[in-house]
Amino acid sequence: MSVNQFPPGALGPLESEVMERVWQKGDCNVRQMVERLPQALAYTTVMTTLDRLYKKGLLERRKHQRAFVYSARVSHAQWLRRQAGEFLAGFFGGSVPERTAVLSCLLEAVEAYDAELLEELNRQIREKQRQLTARSAE
Repeated sequence: MSVNQFPPGALGPLESEVMERVWQKGDCNVRQMVERLPQALAYTTVMTTLDRLYKKGLLERRKHQRAFVYSARVSHAQWLRRQAGEFLAGFFGGSVPERTAVLSCLLEAVEAYDAELLEELNRQIREKQRQLTARSAE
Protein backbone atom coordinates (compact mmCIF):
# COMPACT_ATOMS: atom_id res chain seq x y z
CA MET A 1 0.00 0.00 0.00
CA SER A 2 1.42 3.37 -0.92
CA VAL A 3 1.64 6.29 1.46
CA ASN A 4 -1.52 8.38 1.86
CA GLN A 5 -4.02 5.82 0.63
CA PHE A 6 -7.21 5.66 2.62
CA PRO A 7 -7.06 2.28 4.37
CA PRO A 8 -9.64 -0.41 3.82
CA GLY A 9 -11.11 -2.21 6.78
CA ALA A 10 -10.92 -1.71 10.49
CA LEU A 11 -7.97 -0.56 12.54
CA GLY A 12 -6.29 -2.63 15.20
CA PRO A 13 -6.93 -1.80 18.87
CA LEU A 14 -3.78 0.29 19.34
CA GLU A 15 -4.28 2.09 16.01
CA SER A 16 -7.85 2.92 17.05
CA GLU A 17 -6.71 4.18 20.44
CA VAL A 18 -4.02 6.38 18.86
CA MET A 19 -6.46 7.82 16.31
CA GLU A 20 -8.99 8.58 19.07
CA ARG A 21 -6.30 10.52 20.97
CA VAL A 22 -5.31 12.48 17.86
CA TRP A 23 -8.95 13.31 17.10
CA GLN A 24 -9.58 14.35 20.72
CA LYS A 25 -6.40 16.24 21.52
CA GLY A 26 -4.89 17.25 18.20
CA ASP A 27 -1.34 17.24 16.83
CA CYS A 28 1.40 15.37 18.66
CA ASN A 29 4.81 13.84 18.36
CA VAL A 30 5.67 10.31 19.50
CA ARG A 31 6.64 11.35 23.04
CA GLN A 32 3.38 13.26 23.49
CA MET A 33 1.37 10.29 22.26
CA VAL A 34 3.18 7.99 24.69
CA GLU A 35 2.03 10.35 27.46
CA ARG A 36 -1.56 10.48 26.14
CA LEU A 37 -2.10 6.74 26.09
CA PRO A 38 -3.53 5.18 29.26
CA GLN A 39 -1.29 2.10 29.06
CA ALA A 40 2.49 2.15 29.32
CA LEU A 41 3.95 1.35 25.90
CA ALA A 42 7.44 1.45 24.50
CA TYR A 43 8.35 4.59 22.59
CA THR A 44 9.20 2.46 19.54
CA THR A 45 5.79 0.73 19.63
CA VAL A 46 4.00 4.09 19.53
CA MET A 47 6.40 5.39 16.86
CA THR A 48 5.69 2.35 14.67
CA THR A 49 1.93 2.74 15.16
CA LEU A 50 2.01 6.42 14.21
CA ASP A 51 4.11 5.59 11.15
CA ARG A 52 1.67 2.87 10.08
CA LEU A 53 -1.27 5.27 10.43
CA TYR A 54 0.68 7.80 8.35
CA LYS A 55 1.34 5.20 5.65
CA LYS A 56 -2.34 4.23 5.67
CA GLY A 57 -3.24 7.87 5.01
CA LEU A 58 -5.02 8.58 8.29
CA LEU A 59 -2.28 10.86 9.63
CA GLU A 60 -0.17 13.61 8.14
CA ARG A 61 3.25 14.40 9.50
CA ARG A 62 5.65 17.27 9.32
CA LYS A 63 9.18 17.60 10.60
CA HIS A 64 9.55 19.89 13.61
CA GLN A 65 13.12 20.14 14.86
CA ARG A 66 14.22 16.49 15.17
CA ALA A 67 10.78 14.87 15.48
CA PHE A 68 7.74 14.32 13.34
CA VAL A 69 4.51 15.99 14.44
CA TYR A 70 1.43 13.98 13.49
CA SER A 71 -2.05 15.32 12.78
CA ALA A 72 -5.28 13.77 11.55
CA ARG A 73 -5.63 13.66 7.79
CA VAL A 74 -9.26 12.56 8.03
CA SER A 75 -11.80 13.65 10.59
CA HIS A 76 -13.43 11.26 12.98
CA ALA A 77 -16.72 11.80 11.13
CA GLN A 78 -15.08 10.92 7.79
CA TRP A 79 -13.64 7.73 9.26
CA LEU A 80 -16.99 6.71 10.80
CA ARG A 81 -18.73 7.38 7.49
CA ARG A 82 -16.19 5.18 5.69
CA GLN A 83 -16.67 2.37 8.22
CA ALA A 84 -20.45 2.67 7.89
CA GLY A 85 -20.10 2.54 4.11
CA GLU A 86 -18.05 -0.65 4.31
CA PHE A 87 -20.60 -2.18 6.67
CA LEU A 88 -23.45 -1.30 4.32
CA ALA A 89 -21.59 -2.65 1.29
CA GLY A 90 -21.22 -5.97 3.10
CA PHE A 91 -24.82 -5.79 4.29
CA PHE A 92 -26.26 -5.29 0.81
CA GLY A 93 -23.96 -7.99 -0.55
CA GLY A 94 -25.57 -10.53 1.78
CA SER A 95 -28.62 -12.68 1.20
CA VAL A 96 -32.18 -11.44 1.77
CA PRO A 97 -32.54 -13.41 5.05
CA GLU A 98 -29.25 -11.92 6.31
CA ARG A 99 -30.35 -8.38 5.41
CA THR A 100 -33.75 -8.93 7.03
CA ALA A 101 -32.13 -10.20 10.24
CA VAL A 102 -29.74 -7.25 10.45
CA LEU A 103 -32.49 -4.70 9.77
CA SER A 104 -34.77 -6.31 12.34
CA CYS A 105 -32.01 -6.20 14.94
CA LEU A 106 -31.19 -2.59 14.07
CA LEU A 107 -34.80 -1.48 14.38
CA GLU A 108 -35.17 -3.21 17.76
CA ALA A 109 -32.01 -1.52 19.01
CA VAL A 110 -33.12 1.91 17.78
CA GLU A 111 -36.53 1.44 19.37
CA ALA A 112 -34.96 0.43 22.68
CA TYR A 113 -32.44 3.29 22.81
CA ASP A 114 -33.95 6.18 20.86
CA ALA A 115 -37.65 6.25 19.97
CA GLU A 116 -37.27 9.71 18.41
CA LEU A 117 -34.63 8.36 16.03
CA LEU A 118 -36.98 5.54 15.06
CA GLU A 119 -39.63 8.11 14.17
CA GLU A 120 -37.08 10.14 12.18
CA LEU A 121 -36.01 7.03 10.26
CA ASN A 122 -39.65 6.29 9.52
CA ARG A 123 -40.11 9.85 8.21
CA GLN A 124 -37.02 9.55 6.00
CA ILE A 125 -38.20 6.21 4.61
CA ARG A 126 -41.59 7.67 3.71
CA GLU A 127 -39.86 10.62 2.00
CA LYS A 128 -37.59 8.31 -0.03
CA GLN A 129 -40.62 6.24 -1.04
CA ARG A 130 -42.39 9.42 -2.23
CA GLN A 131 -39.30 10.40 -4.24
CA LEU A 132 -39.10 6.95 -5.86
CA THR A 133 -42.78 7.04 -6.70
CA ALA A 134 -42.41 10.51 -8.27
CA ARG A 135 -39.41 9.36 -10.36
CA SER A 136 -41.27 6.26 -11.52
CA ALA A 137 -44.22 8.39 -12.64
CA GLU A 138 -41.99 10.60 -14.82
